[in-house]
Amino acid sequence: MTKALVIGGGIAGCATAIALQAVGYEPVVYEAYPAGGDDAGAFLTVMGNGMAALRSLDAHRPVIAGSYPAASVEIYDAGGRLLETRGIGDAGDTGPRTLLRSTLYRALQGEAVSRGVRIEHGRRLVRAGMIAGGGVQATFADGSSVAGDILVGADGIHSATRPLIDPDAPRPRYTGQAVVYGYASSVPAPTAPDAYHMIFGSRAFFGYTAAPDGRTWWFARIPGPQAGPSATTAAQWREWALRAFADDASPAAAVIRATGDDVTGGDSYDVPTTPIWHRESMVLAGDAAHAASPAAAQGASMALEDAVALARCLREQADAAAAFAAYEAIRREPTEQTVAASAQMSRRIHPGDAAAAG
Repeated sequence: MTKALVIGGGIAGCATAIALQAVGYEPVVYEAYPAGGDDAGAFLTVMGNGMAALRSLDAHRPVIAGSYPAASVEIYDAGGRLLETRGIGDAGDTGPRTLLRSTLYRALQGEAVSRGVRIEHGRRLVRAGMIAGGGVQATFADGSSVAGDILVGADGIHSATRPLIDPDAPRPRYTGQAVVYGYASSVPAPTAPDAYHMIFGSRAFFGYTAAPDGRTWWFARIPGPQAGPSATTAAQWREWALRAFADDASPAAAVIRATGDDVTGGDSYDVPTTPIWHRESMVLAGDAAHAASPAAAQGASMALEDAVALARCLREQADAAAAFAAYEAIRREPTEQTVAASAQMSRRIHPGDAAAAG
């Protein structure tokens, strides 16, 4: 059986392993973090295209079980005036779903393991290269090495695989914003249970949704220099977010005030283009190839689509080189378009920009 070394045990890595196994490969996932790198605190929405990719892998059920629908978006200005309401998908199991990033990690990791995929933690890639006669060898920080037929770099925006494929590959670009995530213990502002409230504040952008557990999940995209406010504690992130919306008449400040210590934040990055996606027996997938800012809510869904497309190309093409070229031909243009659109959306923080935000 053809062995695939999958670098990264997050969304892209686990989905890729599941997809590769379905077309006859023997994938092994190598995850740098000792416990999986759960990215505590963040949440996301798997959009309709991402859910379709999961369904094609028959891996959608645990994701649905750990999430809730996201069917519409209501857009407001800093004064609390409703500007627009738009649908983003079905309200049921076939439409977009909101969940914690860590929940999606665990769902996909669990699905992979249940199918017999081996996941090895604490394996941080440091080198990779071709083996004489074919195949690829990966070396990890602990000094161990493994060999396989192909290597898939699915190790995120700060990918270790990307510069191994191309030493001149671009580094992630700071988007000019930090993103703060928080969870209020109640629902201090009205919202439908399957809707997002998106608010163009006077200084920053805010979004919130009512979760089935009775809490309000919220995020804020706040412009500023890299490293944000140098916040290190939940209280500092919360106070920084509160200052950004304190002068607005929208519900944002009330939601933030109702939040305790369940707050986290960090700078936001993207990768507008990666000139070289593959070399010999190595290829990139997910954020390692094309990382978008959070604005378009497509990062996870693009990674899931990559997994399906890569596996299909490997099944249909005679060799890995042809498969990687076909995969890039399918995925490069739509992903780069989405990354560009998300970057444009991230720059729109003023009420007058709302009509063009979609």
